[in-house]
Amino acid sequence: MLAFHSDAHSLALPPGHRFPQSKYRLLREHFEREPGLLRMLPAPAATEGELALVHTPDYVDAVLRGHLSAAEQREIGFPWSESMAERSRRSVGASIAAARAALQEGVAANMAGGTHHAYAHKGSGYCVFNDVAVAARLMQAEWARDHRSTLRVLVIDLDVHQGNGTAAIFRDDDTVFTFSMHGARNFPFRKEASDLDVDLPDGCGDAEYLDALDRALAEVWRRFEPGLAFYLAGADPHEGDRLGRLKLSYEGLARRDLRVLDALAERGIPVALSMAGGYGHDLATTVAVQVSTLTLAAQSWAAWGATGRGTG
Repeated sequence: MLAFHSDAHSLALPPGHRFPQSKYRLLREHFEREPGLLRMLPAPAATEGELALVHTPDYVDAVLRGHLSAAEQREIGFPWSESMAERSRRSVGASIAAARAALQEGVAANMAGGTHHAYAHKGSGYCVFNDVAVAARLMQAEWARDHRSTLRVLVIDLDVHQGNGTAAIFRDDDTVFTFSMHGARNFPFRKEASDLDVDLPDGCGDAEYLDALDRALAEVWRRFEPGLAFYLAGADPHEGDRLGRLKLSYEGLARRDLRVLDALAERGIPVALSMAGGYGHDLATTVAVQVSTLTLAAQSWAAWGATGRGTG
């Protein structure tokens, strides 16, 4: 399975910063030690024109040329640097490349991404540009050019935090369906309206979570028929996460991923995955969850290849 990484471009973070950027390198290094599942490639950088499909020109310019105010940098959570801007472009580029690959091969992944708190005009919550939103808009444009029809896109956001930026960007777009299942009392504290929101109580465990997911997916299939899906497979619902407040086990998260991947495969819907959030007390636990997600995705990709399906 094709998987795109951007961890070579680091953030210049102060000592003690809470963002665990090393998890991306650790994830890539795991699959380098165990080759055979992934074809890992460095992510291309999204162009200014691609970013402008979603983000305002003034905001794109401020990020790429270092004009972000101190307040804007605080809301994002990262100090500006040239490497931060380049990393953000490549995180978007990874989701673009994964989406193109998914349309050809069924399943592909961004080994980072899921920056769903970024709005059209600003970043927030460790999210600079909204990678999934940009990739969705670009895939729709390319599909319309090549097929003379509309590509309907589903966003399945299972990060523990609501995908508020994505919901706001696609609020009035009936060609994109946004589904977010998240902690009710977690960040962001002012939620946006997705097409389908499922709020979960603190302490929610495997059985309650999976039951809610089953019911939500059934509603998605009743209401929307996508030609492409983006799956934000956050590791932060795990019981060992510092910021999650939910109580899913490692096995519960694997069952979550299988439910999503199997449901998409059964319907022949290509999917591009993003790893989204994960802030484990023990970072190795977060990496293990994401290793499991990518392993299951690679197995789903192999099944697609066995059937000879592809829509590109």
